[in-house]
Amino acid sequence: MIETIHQFDRSLLLWVQGFGSPSLDVFWLFITKKENGWPLYLLILIFSQRYLGWRNFGLLVVSTVVLITISDQMTNLFKEGFMRLRPCHDPEISSLLRPLNYCGGKFSFYSGHASNGFASVTFFALLLKRFHKAFLLLFIWATLLAFSRVYLGVHYPSDIVVGAVFGTLWGILFAMAYRKWVLSE
Repeated sequence: MIETIHQFDRSLLLWVQGFGSPSLDVFWLFITKKENGWPLYLLILIFSQRYLGWRNFGLLVVSTVVLITISDQMTNLFKEGFMRLRPCHDPEISSLLRPLNYCGGKFSFYSGHASNGFASVTFFALLLKRFHKAFLLLFIWATLLAFSRVYLGVHYPSDIVVGAVFGTLWGILFAMAYRKWVLSE
């Protein structure tokens, strides 16, 4: 069963990589850099401050930092625990990938980009439902960010799916806690 999933993962990764081109490479290398998403996140923070006021906004920023820290560290625990090589580091598949000179750390399961992206988007979306149209942009960004990792050959599709699921769960948990302990006062 596990080998069947891994074979499907490899096939899907190679299929996605098959659509690559130098012009798309530039786009996906831009998307994959976390810092390039800050304008969108800054916009959400501005909406948040106006909607929540300064006190709740301060607690929102602290909650967001804790959320991303926990999401990121949980990702690292899984990576070190499973020790699944990134496709670009795996000798069985790396020679089949398009050479992009971009690889990252040694292990891939599960994606920190996907986990952190979906954790923060879910957290904000659940707290600030009033700005649902803006959150559609953030969900698109998180999805593009996660997909970029497969396109670049640094994650298998299952790494992305599991990262998105864990991130979404962390986002839900933190949104529930924030509503209970901050907004209910």
